[in-house]
Amino acid sequence: MSKQDGSGRQVTTAPTADTSARILHLDMDAFFASVELLERPELRGRPVIVGHRGARSVVTAATYEARRYGVNSAMPMAVALRRCPNAIVLEPHYDRYTHFSREVMRILGDATPIVETLSIDEAFLDVRGAIPLFGPPFAIATALRERIRSETGLTASVGAAATKFVAKLASSRSKPDGLLVVPEADTLAFLHPQPISALWGVGASTEERLARLGLRTIGDLAVTPLDSLRAAIGESGAVRLHELAWGRDPRAVTPGRDEKSIGHEVTFERDVSDAVALDRELLRLSTRVAERLRRGGWVARTVAVKIRFGDFRTITRSRTLAEPSDVAERLSREARALLAEARPAGTGIRLIGVRAENLLPAGSVARGLWDDDEPWRETETTLDAVAERFGRGAIQRASLLSPGERRRRSALSTDDVGSLD
Repeated sequence: MSKQDGSGRQVTTAPTADTSARILHLDMDAFFASVELLERPELRGRPVIVGHRGARSVVTAATYEARRYGVNSAMPMAVALRRCPNAIVLEPHYDRYTHFSREVMRILGDATPIVETLSIDEAFLDVRGAIPLFGPPFAIATALRERIRSETGLTASVGAAATKFVAKLASSRSKPDGLLVVPEADTLAFLHPQPISALWGVGASTEERLARLGLRTIGDLAVTPLDSLRAAIGESGAVRLHELAWGRDPRAVTPGRDEKSIGHEVTFERDVSDAVALDRELLRLSTRVAERLRRGGWVARTVAVKIRFGDFRTITRSRTLAEPSDVAERLSREARALLAEARPAGTGIRLIGVRAENLLPAGSVARGLWDDDEPWRETETTLDAVAERFGRGAIQRASLLSPGERRRRSALSTDDVGSLD
């Protein structure tokens, strides 16, 4: 059974006036899948998987109904459908996820300015300054969850505790659609019965080594001599896990965590060796990356490509740009050059990705007197405006179409489809 299927759920049902649990961890419930169900409400309560169908596709997200069959994100789609053959597969829509993420983060910012965004669907909040205004953490978390549900139609789970680690663990235990408050005085009573795998940094290999010592729970680890832990997992791991097992986590909530990179990748159903097809895919990925850069107000100083060959060997290559850019044409040209340098001629590619790194605020970069990217920038911002008004796909580059798709679309009137090259 999936560890994320909602079994073993713990929640705080009665209001509590405790103010020691001042750190909140809010995590949206099955976020991508829940956003998709806003458009398909008739599928609620049924096993739904978000992802592309295909032999090499992976699960992007799954509803709790699908998770009960053992379906998890990042699982090969073929495995997921074997485990849950009656699942409904929906294509992902990343622009929707970005929109709702911004709405949720805006709501969190209304409660406290001390918000640390961890990912598109989760964040830490320090609400100590909000308690005099809005009441104890239970009341603040309840109001946030209600407002998110009211304004977006989505549900969130919240853990409240005295430390970040315990707050994050509490939110995972309250899923789905729950709230769990762990007062500081109850930290060890909550922590010690939990499985040792719940500790941050305990993966399968570490768990196996600790199991050889007979350790099954966090409480078991807490009372184990440090020397025994050092012998099993090394100095740094032993000290860190021992501290966490006793509820000690000095990290503060740090607002203003900037997005450090933006990327997209694709896994092909069959290894691709055709240079034209690979160039087209790099342009498509670069276009998506550039769109996200412009929406977020970023420019990239570095472009990186990820390449996985048919034998599963995976490499990354990067290049620093002469001028930071948010232009797909510039990103794709650099990506093509990196691929050409790293790939032996004719070698099949299983996966390819493009990532923009070393991001800077767009307004902090002055354009040179001669900007080689200016014509393409104007074209791409025009495409952004068209997509904003008419939807993504209303107009696109002809070079992104396969030869067969070009022939098919050439038969349509210009009212039916737009393209740009």
